[in-house]
Amino acid sequence: MPAFDFKKEYKNLYLPKDKPSIVDVPAMRFIMINGKGDPNTSEFYKIAVKVLYGLSYSIKMSKNSSCQPKGYYDYVVPPLEGLWWFEDEVFNGTVSGRKDEFSWIIMIRQPEFVTPEVFEAAKKSLSKKKPELDASIARLEDFTEGLCAQVLHIGSYDDEPRTVAALEKFIDENGYRTVMSGMRQHHEIYLSDPHKTAPEKLKTVIRHPIEMK
Repeated sequence: MPAFDFKKEYKNLYLPKDKPSIVDVPAMRFIMINGKGDPNTSEFYKIAVKVLYGLSYSIKMSKNSSCQPKGYYDYVVPPLEGLWWFEDEVFNGTVSGRKDEFSWIIMIRQPEFVTPEVFEAAKKSLSKKKPELDASIARLEDFTEGLCAQVLHIGSYDDEPRTVAALEKFIDENGYRTVMSGMRQHHEIYLSDPHKTAPEKLKTVIRHPIEMK
C-alpha cells in the first residue's frame, strides 16, 4: 500500500486553485512552535524548523521501533505551515520593512494516532539522536480553523501582497469579512522547498479566517 498523503487525500485543503475559494477547515492535530522575528534572519526560526521536522520524522519512523504507536499507518510527512501576525495591527499582506516584528507559529500536521504519549516518545527519541536540538520548545495541539477563504500563490514570498489583495477582494465581494484573532491568523502552507525551487515557481497556500458580514 502506498503511504497516505494528506495533500492528495485532502486536495481541498492543500491543493487549491490560483483563484480564491471558501473552505471549512476541520480540527487537525499539529506539532507547533511559537516565535517572533524575521524568519529570514532569526536563528530561533531555523532551530524551530529543525525541531518540527525532527519530531515529525521521529514519529513517522516509529514504525521501525519496538513500540510502534497504536493505530500507526505509513504516511507522507505533511508540509510546513505558518501562522503570521503583527501585535499592533491586522495583517494585510504588506510586510516590507516589518518582518522583524512578526509573531508566528510554525507547525506540521500529524496523523490522528499521535497522542501526547507518542509525542513525548518522539521528543525523547529526538533528544537522543540530536541533543543539540531542544525539543521542549514544541507542543502538540489540536487546531480548528473553521470557515476560511484560501488561494494558491505562485511566486516568491515577497510577491504575496498582490495575492492577498485578490483574496481580500474575493472575501468582500462574496459577503464575508476577514476576522483574525487568537490562532485564526494569516495562514501559509508551504508546498515547495525554497532551497530547491526557483522563487518564481514557489507554491504557497494562503488562507484567511472569515465570517459572514
